[in-house]
Amino acid sequence: MKSRLLGERSFILVLNDGEEAFQAIGRFAEEKRIIGASLTAIGAFSHATIGFFDFATKTYRKIPVEEQREALSAIGDIATGDDGKASLHLDVVLGLADGSTRGGHFIEGMVHPALEIIVRESPIRLRRRKRPELGITLTDPEA
Repeated sequence: MKSRLLGERSFILVLNDGEEAFQAIGRFAEEKRIIGASLTAIGAFSHATIGFFDFATKTYRKIPVEEQREALSAIGDIATGDDGKASLHLDVVLGLADGSTRGGHFIEGMVHPALEIIVRESPIRLRRRKRPELGITLTDPEA
């Protein structure tokens, strides 16, 4: 993994072949002590898992995508979770070899050959809190 500060706490983070993206981005946020940021990413994965939230069961239904895919769009944010650590939320649209797409909540993905992420830190701390009635964590703008 390589990174470079682009400006006042804006970074480009480039993940290398074989890195697991979700864990790497979370580790980067912890190392840089990012307490609130937006992020966008492009690149590709050898395989990935996305999810669709099922409100009836309050769980993500995992959708494996087991072929090479292009990350056509990835947007999300980094907030501070209930445990005080970086909490990543990322949604993706993945392009497949036949031109079709799959999209959803990003759960995991093995980078192949690279993933480029722009992280723009916010001037204020973002806080993500567990919402038991929904079964998910959401950013709380009042926290």
